[in-house]
Amino acid sequence: MTTNLETLLGDALDDEYKAEATYAAVIARFGAVRPFINIVEAERRHAGALLRQCKRLNFVPRANRWAGTVAAPATLREACAEAIAAEVDNIALYDRLLPGVTDPEVRTVLERLQEASRDRHLPAFRRCLARQTG
Repeated sequence: MTTNLETLLGDALDDEYKAEATYAAVIARFGAVRPFINIVEAERRHAGALLRQCKRLNFVPRANRWAGTVAAPATLREACAEAIAAEVDNIALYDRLLPGVTDPEVRTVLERLQEASRDRHLPAFRRCLARQTG
């Protein structure tokens, strides 16, 4: 599978921006709740890592179309459930993108971002949902 690296990085960056905006909206609505307060910062770092790859490769990064446009769900339970779905989608996105990556630095960054979603974010949001459902 061959994919334009600039498009690929743009797709990954767009998804990280969306996650950051979504988790920020949850915090704005419900306050400094875990794991959202930790993971929103992680999403910012993820976007930063992708932006550094864009800069290294002289690509113009996509603008953040999500900041301030996402509404939080009505309940924290819904927010946790939606976050689980978002992290599952993020993991699947990296599964689709990685086969098209030939640049070793970009591959390493994408693998690390996917690992964070799979091994840290997803379990944290599953615990969040478990706490909300009792």
